[in-house]
Amino acid sequence: MSFWREKSLDEMSKAEWESLCDGCGRCCLHKLRDDDTGELDFTNVACRLLNTQTAQCRNYKDRRKFVPDCVQLTPAKLRKIDWLPPSCAYRLVAEGKDLPPWHPLRSGTTESVIAAGASVAGRCIDEREAGPLEHHIVEWPGKRPRKARAP
Repeated sequence: MSFWREKSLDEMSKAEWESLCDGCGRCCLHKLRDDDTGELDFTNVACRLLNTQTAQCRNYKDRRKFVPDCVQLTPAKLRKIDWLPPSCAYRLVAEGKDLPPWHPLRSGTTESVIAAGASVAGRCIDEREAGPLEHHIVEWPGKRPRKARAP
C-alpha cells in the first residue's frame, strides 16, 4: 500500500511517519541564515551525530540529549520551516507530490538513496573537523539530486 498517497501527514501512524524519511541526511547538514536578508545557505558540514560515510544518525533515539537543537520534525513544524531539501519526502508529501523512484518505500532498498545521488554519505564532513561553517557553503543540499532515478 502506498500510504503516503492515501493519507495526509497528520493521519500517518508513527511508523508510517518515520518510514517517510529516506535517510539521505541532508537535513542533518548545518545551514547558515543571513540575519539581515533571511537568505539561507547550505553547507556540507554534518551534525556530530551523523556518520559521514553512511549518512545515518549514530544515536537517533536519544539524539536530542546530545544535540538539543536537533529538530524533531512534526506536521506542524513542517509547515513552519523552509530549509528541507526539495527531495525530502516530508516536503514532497506536504506539497501533494509523490515520492521519487529512488525512495526506499518505492525501491525497496536503502542503497537506492546513495545510488540516486540524494545521500550525503561520503559528501560531507563532521562538524568537529570543519572549522568555520562559512568555508563550507555548497549548493547541492538545496537542490534535487542529479541522478534522481532509481538504480
